[in-house]
Amino acid sequence: MKEGSSIINTTSVVAYQGFATLVDYASTKGAIVGFTRALALQLVSKGIRVNGVAPGPIWTPLQVASFTVEQIVVFGSDVTPMKRAGQPIEVAPSYVFLASNQCSSYITGQVLHPNGH
Repeated sequence: MKEGSSIINTTSVVAYQGFATLVDYASTKGAIVGFTRALALQLVSKGIRVNGVAPGPIWTPLQVASFTVEQIVVFGSDVTPMKRAGQPIEVAPSYVFLASNQCSSYITGQVLHPNGH
């Protein structure tokens, strides 16, 4: 990658809050946070920024395909102060912001949290 490049990793709010039935998922998402911060330190001297996005509950085809009707009805409402899951369009600007050198050239090793809080 050349100077001015940007790497954006996807983690999850679960890395920060935990989730009793998703120990493996929480562990891997937590590892991505550590990886993001360490890689940012490693690549900053080459002019490459490394950041992450940790979405909260977001509607995707995965939920509709894998949740029960009961789970779909309450998805996001029980874990966010906004009482709802987010939409992909509400997360996308985080990626655009971090990818843009005009907007985030002074940001590396950080994680944005579009998570309904």
